[in-house]
Amino acid sequence: MTNERRRPNVVIIYADDLGWGDLGCFGADDLHTPHLDALSASGVRLPNWYANSPVCSPSRAALLTGRYPAEAGVEAILGGSRRTAGLPDQPTIASELKRRGWSTAIFGKWHLGVEPSYSPTHRGFDTHFGFRAGCVDYYSHIYYWGDENPLHDLWQDDDEVWMNGEYLTSAIARRASDYIEEHAAKPFFAYVPFNAPHYPLHAPDEYVERFAHLPEGRRMMAAMIAAMDDGVGQIVETLERLGLRDDTLVFMSSDNGPSIEERNWLNGEEVSYTGGSAGGLRGHKGSLFEGGIRVPAMLSWPARIPAGQDSSVVGSMMDLLPTILHAVDGDESEILEGFSGQSVLNSLIDGETGPDRRIFWEYEGQTAMRHGRWKVVLDVTESMKAPVAVREGVFDLEADPHETQNLRDAAPEILRDGRERIADWKHRIDAVSERHDKQRGAKR
Repeated sequence: MTNERRRPNVVIIYADDLGWGDLGCFGADDLHTPHLDALSASGVRLPNWYANSPVCSPSRAALLTGRYPAEAGVEAILGGSRRTAGLPDQPTIASELKRRGWSTAIFGKWHLGVEPSYSPTHRGFDTHFGFRAGCVDYYSHIYYWGDENPLHDLWQDDDEVWMNGEYLTSAIARRASDYIEEHAAKPFFAYVPFNAPHYPLHAPDEYVERFAHLPEGRRMMAAMIAAMDDGVGQIVETLERLGLRDDTLVFMSSDNGPSIEERNWLNGEEVSYTGGSAGGLRGHKGSLFEGGIRVPAMLSWPARIPAGQDSSVVGSMMDLLPTILHAVDGDESEILEGFSGQSVLNSLIDGETGPDRRIFWEYEGQTAMRHGRWKVVLDVTESMKAPVAVREGVFDLEADPHETQNLRDAAPEILRDGRERIADWKHRIDAVSERHDKQRGAKR
């Protein structure tokens, strides 16, 4: 074990509904994200990184547990006030690092159970500032969507706090920065899941005015992303000022692709909202096409990972926990037990392509598998609640990342293998999911 000073601090920054084409370093030319662009340049850009689900809650469960969503016990979006659903008690990044002596904290969106027994402080985090449901108004911090009653949802640990009028993106960044300053003397883990740029479309005037030339939906999206970018800059500046930057592993990504939900506009009139960008990839949030699951991602650890890389590693959120434990422990020999994810640390340090592996997805009847350059999809839609667009599909993602050419007839052996592999994986996953359902039933 290296000395304590060299044991890396860990910061995970998670955006909400940020598309693959919503950052400058991923090709956006109509908005400005200088701090995230600098973070990417200081480490490795990950253009083949995936969410393990095309929607919020399952994606977050996979990130925190290193397992597929069904294995983690969260396969669907968790409602704002459901009292019986949440992330089952199991090892998380927070609990694993806490066991190793790290201070642990979360600042922002939880969305893995609103009932107190599911709160972050019961899943390995020493402290939590933020909200438990899927979204809140950025200024009143009230959840008021769907058929559920409006609910004020802002917490410091397990105590409700009131900060009416404070823009939540800025408050999250400030609280995270303060935490880093207060815990600089020992290793810490700060998980910073911003709710930006998830609906509702709220941003301070100073940000909206920067993008007055853009159409209304894109203008608001750009303003929200810019505010989040400034928050990331504040966090990184705090690390630099305290002399912690080299020895801090910073990962940034998004939970899924961009939303086209009418809820982006509270009056429901803008039903064709397209403010977020999937960067030309097919599909949106809720879809297992690339636009719903391939997300912008970057990892920076100046002490170990060379700067300025563009990695070909195909990875996913469930790989983050094994990768972080590998970085902390200095050894991956026992990390994989109990996790479906794999450490990609050596590949990022050495600039290698990563392991030859298959990654699977399932969401509301859709299934998909990626293996190398090939992707097989079954019953896949373009977005949430949309009709099936492709019953069976084979796509060569190296030649056709936009999934425009279905090669099912030209590559029948790829399709056949994909069907069989998906069926085998689904059989195993369904058995785990049934065990979680029985445990929930017993808890009730």
